[in-house]
Amino acid sequence: MLKTLTVWNFALLEHVQIEFERGLNILTGETGAGKSILIDSLGMILGHRTSIEKIRKDRDWLRVEAVFDTSKYPDVHDFLQRSDIVDEDDSLIISRQIAKTGKNAIQVNGCHVTLTSLKMLGELLIDIHGQNENQALLRTENQFALVDAYKIEIKTCLAVYQTAFVKWNELKESLKQQELDSREHAQRMDMLSWQVNEIEAAKLKEAEDEGLEQEIKLLSNAEKISDLVKSSYRLLDSGDKRQPAVIPSLVEIKKNMEMLIRYDTKLTNVMQMITDALCQIEECSYEIRDYGESIDYSPERLNKLQERMDEIYKLRKKYGATIADVLEHYHNAKKELLAIENYDQRIEDLKYNIAQAEKDLAVKAAALTKLRQSSAELLSADIQKHLLSLGMENARFVIEIKDDAIYHMNGANTIHILFSANLGEDPKPMQKVASGGELSRIALAIKTVCAAKDKIGIMVFDEIDTGIGGKTAQMVAERIAMVAAYKQVLCITHLPQIACMADVHLYIDKQIQNNKTVTQVRPLSTSEQLNEIARMASGIDITAASLDNAMEMLNNAKLKKESFRQNK
Repeated sequence: MLKTLTVWNFALLEHVQIEFERGLNILTGETGAGKSILIDSLGMILGHRTSIEKIRKDRDWLRVEAVFDTSKYPDVHDFLQRSDIVDEDDSLIISRQIAKTGKNAIQVNGCHVTLTSLKMLGELLIDIHGQNENQALLRTENQFALVDAYKIEIKTCLAVYQTAFVKWNELKESLKQQELDSREHAQRMDMLSWQVNEIEAAKLKEAEDEGLEQEIKLLSNAEKISDLVKSSYRLLDSGDKRQPAVIPSLVEIKKNMEMLIRYDTKLTNVMQMITDALCQIEECSYEIRDYGESIDYSPERLNKLQERMDEIYKLRKKYGATIADVLEHYHNAKKELLAIENYDQRIEDLKYNIAQAEKDLAVKAAALTKLRQSSAELLSADIQKHLLSLGMENARFVIEIKDDAIYHMNGANTIHILFSANLGEDPKPMQKVASGGELSRIALAIKTVCAAKDKIGIMVFDEIDTGIGGKTAQMVAERIAMVAAYKQVLCITHLPQIACMADVHLYIDKQIQNNKTVTQVRPLSTSEQLNEIARMASGIDITAASLDNAMEMLNNAKLKKESFRQNK
């Protein structure tokens, strides 16, 4: 529900704050008072584009702010959460400011948003019904939405159908891709077979290259290693004339220590350390000796290892940086080769699965069509009743749902809305035969019928009374009041028949203040409303007779509204 609308510097609106209530909010006033400006300012909040020419003279900016109660708007809360916009309670505040520089600042609950996001949010909040909006009736997607919303079972049935459609469509795409790929299968099979055979022939082992590289390194440096081993062993065990060996020297030192501790036990620890060191060094010398004896340099072995390593290098260059990568490529190639070899069987399996999915889809499409046809029949009848009451006594309105056997995401149907305004004429496509005025009444009838099912909680009727009067005006007024029994309605009107239905009557007045024209909006009291209805009905000075007439209109309107609310 729209709670307040505040406007600054918008054309004739210098600063206006309007409080709205539930039910029917009527706005009246003299021609040129600024009623259309008010609707334009509301449009700003819905994301409509606005020119800087709307900025009031001698001002640098204009601003519009609206406060909504969103307690009954689950779709709005979902949108706010998806868009990462603050959503702490059931209050929604939208503000938009435009400067003469062209800067456009939009905030929703204090968060900056784009114009596109504002427009999407606006579509969830308010439905503006005017001459331009009537053209939306001619769009196929909107016509389907009307029919599908009229029977609650259709939503579930459509979801089941769409699941089946997605499955069927995916299978068809898979078959199409398989048939395209078949052109390359022969060449691909030859290449994969060659790769698999090449890797299989190599008989690779995990991490084999690491061991080979280590052994090649060892054999390639065998002579150098042997010299180092011999030199190290000689220094430890035997020595030469220039340099005594380590082990004999330690043996000599040990003997000296044994003699010394006979005289002074302070060197006992030193004696023990030398003994331990001698044991460890002797152990080192044995290992170095054994290592040297184990070295078996074989040029033939080195050549074989290098040949094997060259083979592995070639495979790694083709198929991966490591043996693990090469083996992974091998397994993948085998898997793909097997898949290609089973191609014909897969094609047949896909064709069979598509046929089964299409049978299932046909059953679900038929169920959806049946529900839509039933919904269209009921909806057509209800809309036609309202058209008759709106002064179109000879009107015929028919919604046709046909099965065209072509499956798409929204079903296998085509929809046609047929209309005839004159007796004896067959109904024809609405977009070809309905005039602007007829289209406007059809839209009103539809909105009246669908008011209880429509998720949008606010409806704006912008000069829907253009070109009508008398009994038709009364019927239009009653339909607007019917809509207001289900949702909040804002309606600009020149007709007393509509104005008397108001739950809140707002008067738009243009005044001169300080040599400037200013538009003001104020709620009318009961007596002021009576006077305004009398003025609108008589078109002349208010008299006792016009006041009596206005009172009668208000009393009749009150009874009508009560009956509409009781029949909800």
